[in-house]
Amino acid sequence: MNTRDSRRSFLAAGLTLPAAALATPQIPAPPVLSPPSGGLAFRTLGKTGLKVTSVGFGCMVTSDASVVSRAVDMGITYFDTARVYGQGNNERMVGSALKGNRDKVILSSKSTARTPAQAREDLDTSLKELGTDHLDIWYMHFRDQPAAISDEIIPVWEDARKQGKIRHIGVSTHNPNAIVDRVLQVGKIEVVLSTYNFAIGSANDSAYQRLDEAGIGLVAMKVMAPASRAFGFKTSGDHFKRPGGPLAALKWVLRNKRFGTTIPSMTDSDQLEENFRAMSESLGAQDEKLLASINENIRPLYCRMCYRCTGQCPKGAAVPDTIRYLSYADFYGQFALGREHFATLPEEARGIHCAECESCAVVCPNGVHVPERMIRAQQLFA
Repeated sequence: MNTRDSRRSFLAAGLTLPAAALATPQIPAPPVLSPPSGGLAFRTLGKTGLKVTSVGFGCMVTSDASVVSRAVDMGITYFDTARVYGQGNNERMVGSALKGNRDKVILSSKSTARTPAQAREDLDTSLKELGTDHLDIWYMHFRDQPAAISDEIIPVWEDARKQGKIRHIGVSTHNPNAIVDRVLQVGKIEVVLSTYNFAIGSANDSAYQRLDEAGIGLVAMKVMAPASRAFGFKTSGDHFKRPGGPLAALKWVLRNKRFGTTIPSMTDSDQLEENFRAMSESLGAQDEKLLASINENIRPLYCRMCYRCTGQCPKGAAVPDTIRYLSYADFYGQFALGREHFATLPEEARGIHCAECESCAVVCPNGVHVPERMIRAQQLFA
């Protein structure tokens, strides 16, 4: 696949879909948008044929429907939510915000279900809450190990597409290196939503290359890392006071043309306006310098999701997952979401108290202070 920015060809091509990819009943493709003057950049999302703005809208932490509506008015075409966001309230908000504009956007949602029955129920609930008869992409969420993409779930995707409830099949993952072989083996998955930011760097590039070469569309999530000044956790450094961190982080991601779009979180119009700028600005030397400084500042705190600490704890603590859940509270201001995810860990893992250990056997190759982060998570969520 060769994904390229296209500011003008989109107006002629529209949001088209290869006929071979559509199952009956046919779902009409969204019509062409009239973008505002300047600023918009479009890419094609793998073999789906979907043309999307390179900056999409991650709705997870958004509570103000007017921000979503404003994004539609500005010409942003890709909107992402999930059944689990806000205990279902996020989908309801997104559906309300998109009312009257559903045919102008590409809409995706996600399910964490592990059984066919629960997956089907999640999809029907998502459609109801979003006020739509179909999703453009339906992701199976948090598929971080091959076994999570089970053979029994695959027919659910295929049936949903045949019924016209979804157009394209996707998975989301924090661990693309672990699932890339499984995704390619299944042969049905058309889009992969994965973590990608300046702090993670090139660690997953080989997996992304293989997916891209197979024609699978790539969507980048967690694109800011903790570069945003909008959320409450403060480190000892002053990077949260520096202007331009979030914009630089997003521009860093947009350099990689393998990714069809990105889903930065946005809570207000100021963030929306800043993220919109990233489509028409290039990453400069000052941006890179700022990101390098932020990266060092967050090194003891931010999990790069390399999963190399997996299995190091002799007591069985779920180190990478626990520290990632902590990031929802510390870096996104989403304490409830972090606690909800922590509660899904096995009981024996939740019962571990790292403060009781005299020393920690886990060594993070990226410099995260594992004992301090684990103790904080356990005190915060347990």
